[in-house]
Amino acid sequence: MDIHHKAALVLIDMQQGINHPKLGRRNNPDAEQRMLKLLSAWRDSGRTVIHVRHFSRSPDSVFWPQQSGVEFQPAFMPWDDEGELHKQVPDAFCHSALEGWLRADGINQVVIVGVVTNNSVESTARTGGNLGFEVIVPHDACFTFDGADFFGQPRSAEDIHAMSLANLHGEYAQVVATEAILRAIS
Repeated sequence: MDIHHKAALVLIDMQQGINHPKLGRRNNPDAEQRMLKLLSAWRDSGRTVIHVRHFSRSPDSVFWPQQSGVEFQPAFMPWDDEGELHKQVPDAFCHSALEGWLRADGINQVVIVGVVTNNSVESTARTGGNLGFEVIVPHDACFTFDGADFFGQPRSAEDIHAMSLANLHGEYAQVVATEAILRAIS
């Protein structure tokens, strides 16, 4: 695996609201630690870091503006020289400056981490791939929650996560382990 010196790390929705109990049981309990390892490696190597923050249009959302859930988790606070963009839909490319920032900086490789695998992570990775970026999603640095499929069948967070990654791998993104990315950087 080759991680370009100009690869961007995009951290999606690492806000306080994602820890709300109403979201239910999740998978990948070590995902945040892996995200923080990647964030540290990106900062240490001087690569581009972009923090994405969701501002929901739904008053019952954990990311509704003007309450604590919309704030970044303390460990994921952006540094002054890091990009921060706001979104109101799952896809971080949609109605935002993300594509412009990346192209202006000559960045064509993007590593996407954060939440939720089958929502904002997947939609952002799909668009990134469709726009021609080389997208990498570390499967162990994102997570999701238990849910139901279209037909009402209960599905575990593990199953939803695995299906979402399968949707991405090979067509929109390369799905790998965090350790493979860290090895490629060092």
